[in-house]
Amino acid sequence: MVFAKWLREGVRSGNIRCSVRIWVRPHVLVGGRYRMDEGEIEIDSIEPIGLPDITPELARESGFLGVIDLLKVAKHGKGEKIYLVRFHYVPPAARKG
Repeated sequence: MVFAKWLREGVRSGNIRCSVRIWVRPHVLVGGRYRMDEGEIEIDSIEPIGLPDITPELARESGFLGVIDLLKVAKHGKGEKIYLVRFHYVPPAARKG
């Protein structure tokens, strides 16, 4: 998973622990680790959701000011399926390796 540069500090600090993605199919697996900067993010869960599930609270939890801001960057390619991905950041010192 790739995060916009302006979201990465929130991910590293633990303030952002979820992301809404609009994909053709999931691009991550639960338990999988994906590089981000010096550390990694580990996927805790991924679930399909609907457009009504994207609330202002969920948008803020994902690091956005509101639903419209989130939707502007959530779509990736030709995707039409909406997924809520929950994760946590694994700092470099804690990485298995």
